[in-house]
Amino acid sequence: MKQRIDYKKASPEVFQAMLAVEACVRSSGLDHGLLELVKIRVSQINGCAFCLDMHTRDARKAGESEQRLHLLAAWREAPCYSELERAALAWAEAVTQLSTAAVSDELYEQARLHFEEKALVDLTLAIVAINGWNRLAVAFRTTVPGS
Repeated sequence: MKQRIDYKKASPEVFQAMLAVEACVRSSGLDHGLLELVKIRVSQINGCAFCLDMHTRDARKAGESEQRLHLLAAWREAPCYSELERAALAWAEAVTQLSTAAVSDELYEQARLHFEEKALVDLTLAIVAINGWNRLAVAFRTTVPGS
């Protein structure tokens, strides 16, 4: 596939705004490894090859195992994720797929068992951010480095 637009060059202001949101997420105090899992799972749902490539590499550098990366698309059936990770992944899927179903009260209550209010808002912003990056990369066909 050929890249349509280099959005970073076409609108540096948009790119800077996205970086500012990303900086807010990074400074939230949420675990880096958890954030990478969420970013990968959301990028799987959205079919974003660029973000999948980036975040799987970042997760590996941070010490994430190959097994957990390979099983992430089937996290519900894989025993290698903690309850906190499961709550975050379920929340990420629900927030990402708002067009198909509402975020249920049950799912919210499950997330609140593991995340205080600020942490859940921060996690939600992380999900919003990766969905934004995915949409920019997919819409403009951002190419995977080395491809």
